[in-house]
Formats: sequence, structure tokens, C-alpha cells
Amino acid sequence: MGWRKITGFVAVAALVWSNCADGEELLHYRLKRGDSVEGNLERKENFSKTKSPPGQFIASVKKSNELTVEVWAKTAKLNQSGPARVVTLSKNPNERNFTLGQDGSAWDFRLRTTKTSRNGLPSVSTGKNTVNTELSHIVFSREKSGKSRIFVNGKKLVEKRVQGDFSNWDGRYHIAIGNEVSGDRSWQGSVVRVSLYDRSLSEREVIEHFQAGAKAKRSTPADESKGLSANETLFSDHIAPLLTNHCLECHDSSTRKGDLDLSSGEAAFAAVDPEEIFESVQDDEMPKKRPPLSATEKEVLAKWIKGGADWAIKEKLDPANYVYHGRGTGKVLRRLTVGEYIDTVKSTLDVDIEKEARELLPEDLRADGFRNTAYNLTVDFQHIESYSKLAAKIVEKVDIPSFAKRFSKKRNVNDKDMRALIGSMGEWVLRAEIDRDEVDVYRGITTTVVSAGGGFDESVSYVLEAMLQSPRFIYHIESDSGSLSGDELAARLSYMIWGTSPDSELREAAKNGELFDHDQCVKQVRRMLDHPAARKRALDFASQWLNLGRLKNLKPNSDHFPKWSSTLAEDMRSETLSFYEDVVWNRKQPMTNLLNAKTTWLTPELAAHYGITYRGKGGLERHDLSAYPERGGLLTQGSVLTIGGDEASMVTRGLFVLNDILRSIVKDPPPCVDTTPVSTSAGLTQRSIAEDRIANKSCGGCHSKFEPLAFGLEKFDGLGSFHHKDHHGNPLREDGKILFPGEAEAVSYKTSSELMNLLAGSDRAQETIAWKLTQFSIGRPIRSDDLPTMQQIVSRSKKAGGTWHALIEAIAMSDVIQSK
Repeated sequence: MGWRKITGFVAVAALVWSNCADGEELLHYRLKRGDSVEGNLERKENFSKTKSPPGQFIASVKKSNELTVEVWAKTAKLNQSGPARVVTLSKNPNERNFTLGQDGSAWDFRLRTTKTSRNGLPSVSTGKNTVNTELSHIVFSREKSGKSRIFVNGKKLVEKRVQGDFSNWDGRYHIAIGNEVSGDRSWQGSVVRVSLYDRSLSEREVIEHFQAGAKAKRSTPADESKGLSANETLFSDHIAPLLTNHCLECHDSSTRKGDLDLSSGEAAFAAVDPEEIFESVQDDEMPKKRPPLSATEKEVLAKWIKGGADWAIKEKLDPANYVYHGRGTGKVLRRLTVGEYIDTVKSTLDVDIEKEARELLPEDLRADGFRNTAYNLTVDFQHIESYSKLAAKIVEKVDIPSFAKRFSKKRNVNDKDMRALIGSMGEWVLRAEIDRDEVDVYRGITTTVVSAGGGFDESVSYVLEAMLQSPRFIYHIESDSGSLSGDELAARLSYMIWGTSPDSELREAAKNGELFDHDQCVKQVRRMLDHPAARKRALDFASQWLNLGRLKNLKPNSDHFPKWSSTLAEDMRSETLSFYEDVVWNRKQPMTNLLNAKTTWLTPELAAHYGITYRGKGGLERHDLSAYPERGGLLTQGSVLTIGGDEASMVTRGLFVLNDILRSIVKDPPPCVDTTPVSTSAGLTQRSIAEDRIANKSCGGCHSKFEPLAFGLEKFDGLGSFHHKDHHGNPLREDGKILFPGEAEAVSYKTSSELMNLLAGSDRAQETIAWKLTQFSIGRPIRSDDLPTMQQIVSRSKKAGGTWHALIEAIAMSDVIQSK
């Protein structure tokens, strides 16, 4: 029958040599790109081999330069040698692409590359006493970089770098199981399962496969065929972002121009023919007052409508879900923020470099609401120069003899001892194992130092200084491998929860593969949340989410606010952070309680500014707000209210609630619209100005979605003081209606307190906080392909109480952290 291609992933056939039935057996190969091939095995006297070479598999491995051989086997004797062939892809005893064999009490793997022999030597061995007569799970896995590992029963027994690539693999070789292809290296035992992959399995996958057992079901072509139709896929990939970007501004559940709600799914076409809609788009009649669709977009839309206009989602279309559409590459390359750099130096070397770092490094700017957004963390010449200066300053503060002693008690500069020291030190400083090439580079530094008359301490100093300037120290860098390593997962968790590098316990858990065990990983996450660094990280999130950094630059009009001072700005910042810490951390309340909790933290000056009676001992103190119904929650604090500027703009306050509390968006106004702010005057309040804009046909479609969100805040002036009249004597109001994104009808409220309760009780606010914290945790905006994961995060955290700790745990155990 030869070789034939099958679409989808296929489970590898079970091959049991001890009691295998006569007849042909099938061997399946799982390929990275989603295909699988199978070949017929022919039964020999005491083994099986393929009838024809696995050409497609060999070609795929040569292309990927990665390989995994996974075997469930049970040996009959512990003294077999040769090595005795368990599974091999070879020609004869001396020529092979790979071989997994038994050599006495060790498993031995020979791999042919451009840097090893035709016989696959030198081999990778697990060492003595690693074979027993029980059923064992043996996995050899090699990454593109050459990093090769052998796991036995879920434990990594050996790691070695096998240099070279697979370009010299011979496509004419056969696979044999239980013997050499030529029949002269017999192995006695039983093979239950063989799986071959054209990629490197991660530690997590190896452990999961071991825990699942030899008979675990793998996905089949039938499993893979279940999913979206071609037209539904077209909707997910192209139509959904097209509709949200071009159509929902006028045709969502609240605006419904022409009585058409395109956010409602297939129900939208119950009253209108999609062909009629396309004609308006084709003739550039829609979208109105916006750029027309491109020719490509029109072509895709036409294709979708002709294909049946299938909707691939059950819920309503949400424009906020498609702000960032598409799929990621899986690669991570993100510079440490200034704060992360300072904390990483502290946790790695116990050196405080904050003063020098903040003086030398450029300030990180906010992008998409946070300072750690990867695409905005660029590096310029000032960064490079500053990192060089800082490295020298850091090394000066390090006790080099004591630091070196952590990694080696020897103080020799010979090649063997120095290489061992560099390897151990590099793994600690650079947060992962370093390869032979990197060791060579750092070893070259020590050689130069010694040749110039320097000694051991000086050599270590220069190596450390070089490591501190390495991209691997300055950036979050992950390998090109398709799966996370233990070190990479440890770094993700530590920077997410602590904002700094992993500690010794987390690194040890990573090395032992414990982070790939769900319960063990949860245990580590909970341990990390008890660390003071987790509290500091939580406050950093609050500061960035609410943009508290802008308070230091706040300069209100002195004519309107003569009593303003920078001290008051700092008090506002301290109020919000102390309130946040109290609600989220000390009391461990649901995150949405931040929006209506009836407490706050005040200094005497801030209390006077708010008109609240101070009840403390002179400093920042916790105050109950039960006697002040207008106060309670973040939106009633000066740090947030000042976002509206001196005039307490309904636009900026409303947009803040829309974007940062309710995770929704509106498009920028067309270029023709006059956006000059209108000042209040006698008889003209900010609310009446907003109501005029909402009534305007050109503006109302968008402004009706966000300005009413600020109506309940009108009695708070530009600096957060509460008044019943503005400085013109105009009476102010605090009643209004709130329209939650995706809803058709607004909900009425009478007071700002009722508004806060509505926000705190909304699912949308809870989702927003989860999205914001997830974005902060991974250092990039949430994309549309993250939606299923985000739904899981929200659901799991909600079931666990909706607290900070519950949300962090849900994010940490989700795919955005656990996988690439």
C-alpha cells in the first residue's frame, strides 16, 4: 500500500511485540503543520519494519530541524547491548538518521546531524541504572537550537546540545521497531506505542503524555474535521472585524439606524436582504461620512454573502473584541520596563540601582493604557549607553567573591572550572540555561582578562558586566520552539505576579517540571501571591490602569482653583492607591467593589478639599463614607475626576468610563467635525452642552454612547470637590441613564451613588477589569483570537469570588500564560 497522506492529526497505532497479532500494522507520524502520514509495517521474524521509506516524515523533519521520538516500552532483560534497537530510522548497524536503543541499564539515542557521524555518534545517554523492567515512557526531544533531552516517565534525565542540522538525513532509510533494519541488533521486550513528531515536545507535553498513559486517545481526522465551515471561518477571520470597524457605529443595538442592528447576528438579516446591504456598500453609499470599503474588503464581503452569510458566533458582535484582530506569532520579545529592570537587578544581585536607573534610562511611556506594552518598548542609543553605564555601576556594588561562591566554591581560571561557573551564573542572571556558544563568548572574556594579568574576581566581574548588557537580561526573550520551557513559564509567572525575575524556589520547580503539573503550578502561584512583591505589583497595575502618573503634571487654572497645590495631587494619588490596597489586598473583596466601596483614605488637607470631616491623627487615614452618599468608589476620587480637566468635561470623563470601566470604544470624529471644547457660562452647564451634542445628528450617534456615562458626576468639579451649583451659579444634577455596551435600553439612576452601584454590579465592569489585568500581565493588547481564553478567565475568576487573587490565578493558569 505504500505511504499515503491523511489530513488532521492521527493517533499513533499501538504496537505490542510480546503478543502482536499477525498481519500488517500501521505506524502514524504527527507532523507540525497539521498533517499526518501512515505507513504499512511488515512483520519480520522478530521485529517489524516499514515496507517503504517514510519520505514525507523525513522531509518534514529536515525542514523543521526538530524531532521527538516518544516510546512506551517494557524491556525483558537489563543486560541487552549494542545498543539493542527499540526503534530506529536507519539502513544498517553503522548508518542511521536516528536510533533509540537499550545499552545495558541505560537508554541510548543516536542522532545523525551535520555535526555528528553517519552512525549518530556521539550519542545521548541517560546513564546507568535508568532502565527497569516496568513499562516505561521514554521521550527524546530536540529543538532547532540543538538542545536535546531524554525524559523517562515524565522526568528529564539528561540534557545535551547536539549541534548541526538534519540536512544530511537520508530519505531512503526505513523504520524498524524491535531490531535494526538489517535484522542484526535485536531487542527483547514489548513496545506498546511509538510516536514520531517533526517538532520538539515541551516538558509540559511530555509530562501530560506520561500522565495520560500509554493508551490515551490522541486526536483523529474525525476530531479535526469538527469545527467551522469555510464560510464561518471567513466570518471569524474577516467579516466580524469588517462589520465592527465599518458598520456598527451606526447599526448596533442602541443606534439601529434604518432599524438595522448588525450586532445581533443572523437575526439582523431577518428583516433585510444582505444582498441589498452589499449593493449600498458596493456603491459607496455606506458607510456614511466615513471612508468607503476597499476593493478587497468588498470582495470578501461579497464572497461571504454568496456563501450563505453564516455567523460563527452566538453572542452579539462587540467592536471592543476586534480592536486588535488576528493571531499572534507565539514569539515573545519585550524589553523590561524601567521598574522591572530595577526590581530584576535587586532580586538577581541584591543591588539597589533605582536612583541611577531612573536618572539614566528614558521614561517608559503609556501605550494602550500601560507602560509595559511590548510594541512601545523600543530601544534607542540612550538606552544602550545607559545599560552600559548601569552595568558598570551594578558590578561595583556586587560582592564578587561572595556572588561567585554561590555558583562554585572553586576559584580557578582553568577552562573546565570557569565554564562550569559561567554556565551556572548565566542561568541565574539570564533566567534560563545558556548554551555552549554563549559560554564560549563569556569564556573568551575571562581568557582576555587573565592574559592581561587579571585574576579570578576581575574575570567574574567582566563576565557579569557583559551579562547585564545581554539582550537576554534586558528583554523577555523566549525560544523559537512551539512550546514553553519550564524556565520560560517561570519567567512569565514571576514578571506577571512580581514584576521581577523568578526566585530560587520557582526556578527549582521549573527545573523539576512541576510547573507543568496543574496543582503544583497553582501552589506556586498562591505562594507567590503571599510575597510582598505581589502587593507592589498590584499597586503598579492600579497606578497604570488609572493613569495616576499624570497627577504630577496637573496644573489647574489658579484663578478657578487658587488653593491647589502639588501636595494635594500627591494626596489624591495616595488616597486611590491606599483605597485600592485596602479593598483588593487587605480585605480581599471582589474587584468590582472598587467602584462603590463606601470607604476612602484621606489626609486633613484632602478631607477639607472634599468637604469631609477628617477623623484621624494627622496623616493618611481610612475614613467611612456612610455619611457622604455622593462619595464611594474610584470614580468619586479626585485622582480620577481630574481627568475631566478644569471644566470637568463630560467628554473625557465619559470616555474614561466607556473605555476603562466598560471596555467599549467609539471611533474618532470625522475630520470635518469641530471638536473645540465649549466653556460653561451662566445658564450653560457641561451637561446642557453635552445634551446639545447628543441631539445633533452629526454627533449624537457616538456622543450618546459615552457622555451620559458622566452625567452622574456633574456635581464634582474639575478637582473633585462636590457642589450643588457651579461657579456661574448654575444648578447641577446627578441623575441620568446608563447604556451598557451591547444593550438596547438604558438604565435610569437618580444619584451618583446609584450610578456607582450599577457599574459595580455589571458583568461588563467585571470583564473590563479582567481584560485590563490580563493585558498588563502579558504586556500586549488582547486580540480577537484571545476571546475564548478571556471568557474562561472571566468565568473562573467570577466563580472564585472575583477577587484580585482569584483573577491572578485564573490568568496564570490560562493559555495566555501557559502556552505560546
